[in-house]
Amino acid sequence: MTIVETALPQFETKDSGKRDTYASGMNREPGTGRPRFDLLVPENVPFDQQLLTRCAALMERGARKYAERNWEKADSLEELERMKASAFRHFMQWFAGEADEDHAAAVFFNLLAAETTAYKIAQVPRTRT
Repeated sequence: MTIVETALPQFETKDSGKRDTYASGMNREPGTGRPRFDLLVPENVPFDQQLLTRCAALMERGARKYAERNWEKADSLEELERMKASAFRHFMQWFAGEADEDHAAAVFFNLLAAETTAYKIAQVPRTRT
């Protein structure tokens, strides 16, 4: 039997030198200037009514229909424009009060997909359109 030793990744723990001290004596780095993902979840809104939950449910349905992470394959301007068009259409349907689909979740998803695709396009020089 061969034993393969692997080294643990060498991560750095950043330190601003500043501390928030709590009544218990616990110390932490201040959270100022860091993304506040906790604020994306409104208080007093049931879990199943949260927009993030509804978007996750939409993505689960999409994964069953198309395959998991299918949308992450997109890498062209054509696909980006399709996502932008879908986001705008769903926004207009949401704005008009249509309730045949979860249009708010669809707007959120299409913005996520469009921003991800735009990032990918900007990172890699492309010759195709």
